[in-house]
Amino acid sequence: MATAHEPGSILPPVPPTDSLLLRELAQRIRALRKARSLTRKTLSQLADVSERHLAQLESGEGNISILLLNRIAAALHTSLAELFTSSSESSSPETSSRHNRIALIGLRGAGKSTLGEKLAAALSIAFIELDREIEKETGMPLADIFSLYGQSGYRAIERRTLERVMSEYERAVFSVGGGVVTEPETYDFLRAHCYTIWIKAQPEEHMDRVVAQGDFRAMAGNDRAMEDLRRILSAREPLYRKADMTLDTAGATVDESFDRLQYAFDTNSRTPSAQSAGGPRG
Repeated sequence: MATAHEPGSILPPVPPTDSLLLRELAQRIRALRKARSLTRKTLSQLADVSERHLAQLESGEGNISILLLNRIAAALHTSLAELFTSSSESSSPETSSRHNRIALIGLRGAGKSTLGEKLAAALSIAFIELDREIEKETGMPLADIFSLYGQSGYRAIERRTLERVMSEYERAVFSVGGGVVTEPETYDFLRAHCYTIWIKAQPEEHMDRVVAQGDFRAMAGNDRAMEDLRRILSAREPLYRKADMTLDTAGATVDESFDRLQYAFDTNSRTPSAQSAGGPRG
């Protein structure tokens, strides 16, 4: 008798339960990838899985190994078990463990450090400023790094430092430099591992706050600083809008902005740590 593996034999149809499992798995992976705003190519690179395998898997036709699937789960910052949880039982992709790491992005002067410190205190987790971590890593101020290595060199150091702190902190609030969004792979990495929040303000407020801090980086000797700031903000706005959430601090005090941030984060994340978080301390 011919077996299913012999030439000319007829392969049995895929059992309905297997077909349903593949379809649900495909839907789950697509939903998680889109929730992270990742392209298929970027996810395949993060997971070290061929784009062809990933395409087959997302179409419900792939029969990928458990090891490769585990790499995809890790790249999506979720568990292997979560991928096999049915949609009726699983929580939204937005309630994944990404919420344990919160990254505040936006231009200087938006209030990332001030609000980040208050949010970290309320959640009883660490607050990390990536700029300070970069200075620790290199042993020199940011201005010197730019002078010695240029923009591309700085971005490479930024990516390396970001990968390090992500491996060191399972729960933390991060304040990240505003230019991180201009590096697609670094920004994809950040959004894959953190719940990202764009801290937004009016250009005039950005400028006033930066000047008040005595921070003139990238503006020293530039008589057209406001025009440049507006241009940068306009160019980056579509990238900032890819963040999970936007907080507009325009015209608001620090306390008002923090109240909005905490309420919006609690409402959007619905994680146990966020639900149990108290108000600002101190």
